[in-house]
Amino acid sequence: MVILKQRMQLRDSTYKSVRECARKVYTNEGLRAFYISFPTTVSMSIPFQSIQFATYEYFRAKLDPNGSYNPKIHMVAGAIAGTVASSVTTPLDVIKTLLQTRGSSRETQIKNATGFKDAASIIYGRYGLKGFFRGFRPRVLTNMPSTAISWSVYEYFKWFLSSDKSDKFIDRI
Repeated sequence: MVILKQRMQLRDSTYKSVRECARKVYTNEGLRAFYISFPTTVSMSIPFQSIQFATYEYFRAKLDPNGSYNPKIHMVAGAIAGTVASSVTTPLDVIKTLLQTRGSSRETQIKNATGFKDAASIIYGRYGLKGFFRGFRPRVLTNMPSTAISWSVYEYFKWFLSSDKSDKFIDRI
């Protein structure tokens, strides 16, 4: 439940446990609060993954046309993919975060946001287009290494399973 993580990370959070946070959110806002950002999350995840995958494949092929196992290239291509994907989808992440934290807001307009359109209007109305890129750097700095690691691990296991090393390993089991 991402909403619980978001609420507990707020500067003025008073929750002492995940259970307490979940109970208070449910009591004060109902079951809907746990799913208010679901459509936005899906709308963000699909392009994020698509962009990440396409960018990774593009840069992996450009940096290593032979397609050999090269951990450094996989790390670099993965980092670039994470940077591009998180950069492009940051506006959706900002909207999602507003929806997930709305119940903790003291402002009526935010507290009453009912979905994507309301959240986007609030952000634009208060901060203009720049508002959709709040938290841009931390988001990129989080996604860049995580996608670099993910792609490197993926490529390692792909290499390992296609090599005769995996046959020897399986024989030992």
